Amino acid sequence: MNVAYLSLGSNIEPEKNIVAAVERLSDFGNISAVSTVWETLPDGDPNQDNYLNACITLTTQLDAWDLRRGAIETVESALARTRDPQNRAAARTIDIDIMLFNSEIISMGRRSIPDAEVLERPFVAIPLAEIAPNYVHPQTNQTLAEIASTFRIARHEMWQRPDVSLISEMVG
Repeated sequence: MNVAYLSLGSNIEPEKNIVAAVERLSDFGNISAVSTVWETLPDGDPNQDNYLNACITLTTQLDAWDLRRGAIETVESALARTRDPQNRAAARTIDIDIMLFNSEIISMGRRSIPDAEVLERPFVAIPLAEIAPNYVHPQTNQTLAEIASTFRIARHEMWQRPDVSLISEMVG
């Protein structure tokens, strides 16, 4: 079994789509942990709606490639995710990325695992630290709790959304 740490984001009907994504991802393994849902300002296009972001832990038999090309693309497609090659910061129904996979270092085309956003984005680092604070980043040897502590939430303008819960979607 493999343990994947996924980040999810949505700013088109986000309350509906982020919950639906977790529900659909449970078809591909066991969701053993979910973070708080966080609301964040849009990155790259201030004229968009705010995002909802969260992270989950998915235990799965899929390898990283099959998870990305099979499960994640299936879920994104089912939730009408479109990609605008002219605008990578375009609004989206759902965006799901593999942030960490076991303790492996993997090159996946233009992306890599661990994803650089673990170290760069508070809306990734903080929810990851909620679900796996003692996980040691395989490149920096820092725990996720240590990485998250480098961010100041107020400065990055993100806030918790307790009215949006992913807990009921856990398969356990």
